[in-house]
Amino acid sequence: MTSKEWFKQAKFGMMIHWGLYCLPAGEWKGKRMEDIGEWCQQYFRIPNEEYHKLAGIFNPILFDAEEWVKLAKDAGMEYIVFTAKHHEGFAMYHSKVSKFNIVDATPFGRDVLAELAEACRKHDMKLGLYYSQELDWSEPNGGGYRKGKTWCGGKAYWTNNWDFPDDEHKNFAQCFEDKIKPQVTELLTEYGDLGLIWFDTPNVITPEQSDELYALVKKYQPNCLVNSRIGNGRGDYRSAGDNEIPDDDKGAMLFETPATLNDTWGYKAFDNNWKDAKTVLKIKKHLNERGINYLLNVGPDYLGRIPGPAIDVLREAGKE
Repeated sequence: MTSKEWFKQAKFGMMIHWGLYCLPAGEWKGKRMEDIGEWCQQYFRIPNEEYHKLAGIFNPILFDAEEWVKLAKDAGMEYIVFTAKHHEGFAMYHSKVSKFNIVDATPFGRDVLAELAEACRKHDMKLGLYYSQELDWSEPNGGGYRKGKTWCGGKAYWTNNWDFPDDEHKNFAQCFEDKIKPQVTELLTEYGDLGLIWFDTPNVITPEQSDELYALVKKYQPNCLVNSRIGNGRGDYRSAGDNEIPDDDKGAMLFETPATLNDTWGYKAFDNNWKDAKTVLKIKKHLNERGINYLLNVGPDYLGRIPGPAIDVLREAGKE
């Protein structure tokens, strides 16, 4: 089966947003954020010197990769997309490029991606990796500096402009060469066969850089699909907008809708607005009938647990 054939037939996948943002869980110094939990550093404008200390207490002792994969299987899912690095810049794997990673910077000290990759191989689950190829708030030259404010209650920006306020002289090419490409190479060469790479939020990335990144993926893993959020019209398949439910038939096009099970991607302790199994199945049916995959997100907590309500919904949906 070709890479495009498996993706077309998959129909249902699990996205997993997990990073240091699960520790604040949507709150910082007595205030709750209005928007998605993984943007908490940006929303509260938390200095890196302060935010990076979260790594020192990150110890998700209840993480069990096999339990996650079995849950996806129980729900009828065919692939998993895991956040190897989100916008905060923290690598959820053992990166040699940056010590700001789950092995070197935390008391946990385990490579959760290696464990997840092994569990996926054991249970015949396709593995994809999310990687933020432009936004990196830990880097002085992280991207997004030409776009202004985001949707996060009008309080956040795309770039880190509190630690690094001189947007005019930022140079994304430096970040791209020194961190982005080397880390993507690590992911492509150290964790076995990947079904896809899920890039995100292209803003200042140039067509030439998108092409270079795409070629890098194909160099090491020719059968690894690349989503459209690599930027500049590149990619092997189209990622819809977050929680976008198209009504038109996509036919032979490779198309996917990434969506949340509650109102956040990263864990927020007080977000209990869960979709029920009936709603999940209704959305899945609507999308699948139009040739669109349904990539449904869970956000594990600071101990490595997928929230109980999410588990209940997914298992119930899988019984149908």
